[in-house]
Amino acid sequence: MISKLKLIYNQYPPQYWLMIAGIVISTAGGSMIWPFLLIYASKKLDMPLSTVAALISINAGTGLAASFLAGTLADRIGRKAVMVFSLAVNGIAYFFLMRAETYPQFAMLMVLIGLSNPLYQVGADAMLADIIPSAQRTDAYAINRIANNAAFGIGPAIGGFLASTSYNLAFYGASAGFIIYSLLMFFLAKETLGKALSETKNHSSTGQAGTEKERSASSSSGYGRIFKDKDYMIFVAMVGLGLIAPSMLWILMPVYANTNFGVPEALYGWIPTTNAFMCVFIQFSVTRITRNHKTLIVTAMGMLFYAIGAGSVALMTGFWGFWLSMVILTFGELTLVPTASKYVADIAPADLRGRYMSIYWVGWGLSRTIAPLLGGFLNDAISPRSIWIGGLLLGLASTLGLFILHNISKPRETLQTLTEN
Repeated sequence: MISKLKLIYNQYPPQYWLMIAGIVISTAGGSMIWPFLLIYASKKLDMPLSTVAALISINAGTGLAASFLAGTLADRIGRKAVMVFSLAVNGIAYFFLMRAETYPQFAMLMVLIGLSNPLYQVGADAMLADIIPSAQRTDAYAINRIANNAAFGIGPAIGGFLASTSYNLAFYGASAGFIIYSLLMFFLAKETLGKALSETKNHSSTGQAGTEKERSASSSSGYGRIFKDKDYMIFVAMVGLGLIAPSMLWILMPVYANTNFGVPEALYGWIPTTNAFMCVFIQFSVTRITRNHKTLIVTAMGMLFYAIGAGSVALMTGFWGFWLSMVILTFGELTLVPTASKYVADIAPADLRGRYMSIYWVGWGLSRTIAPLLGGFLNDAISPRSIWIGGLLLGLASTLGLFILHNISKPRETLQTLTEN
């Protein structure tokens, strides 16, 4: 067992493992409070669900604009700088969230978190792609998710217990996790942007990515080049549409279960912990299966699990029912997330990698912006259960769209497969 772990460790550079250690520290801290944030805000503000849920939309909507900026900054000033800045700002924001008393104060801090989050995510994805060869990226992203979810398995269980006693303790844990990781990155990590630029030059000199003049034009065109990539933009749109379903579950199910069925925070904390442990112990097994199939087919199947998992919440009335919905949804996460990340990393030119990643995360941001607004509206205007029916329908539409995209983008899929082989 030890020799096997050592073999895995030696397959990747030290900086990759620094990122893995940092994500464990920051995620364990942040997940102590994030699953319960709407419960905390609802009790403190005493407002309708649609109004309180809009805080998440404010956070996500701010992140949309920041995603475009994040890609440009990551490609110009470097991955490390944007990651350190993001982590430090998050740590400060979580510290002040526990002192927020009014809706404007909550909204301002959610804007701050929304501005900083994409900087880390885009920077980290680009850095990982810089230092990991294409053939190893599926496993590298899978390990990253395993580490993230191992930490997430710890956070909510501890956070639910702390929140039942004092929410302040959970906020302190979140703040400390982000600050510690920012310090690790600042002192120990090396910038990888130069490696990506060298990769671009090498491709140009060997004819693998066009002439130097073409690569220069590609870089200067920025997002315009990406917007002309129709298959990729459809991919982002379909993924963003489908992700509304799991976003509804993650954001609204804690409040839904607590308000309508009396599931307390300390008990509910084991539901996201189950998700995390599944990702830790099952992710590699799922990845071994999915990496042998076409990217868009795998993505579509993951989205189908997402849709069914969210829709099933409408049938549940207690802890074990909500737990089962999370289990179903988690299979969607295990299937879709590492595969989709690798797809973006593989098709993105090295000099536009940060911007391709940022557009991908715009899709995630749109889903997180729309999900609480749509879910809150359905809850207040129709019924609480209508949240989950809406999520099911959107997820099924996304699944169908991804299957269609697979059928109309065969040349690209074939080229990607040949490149990997």
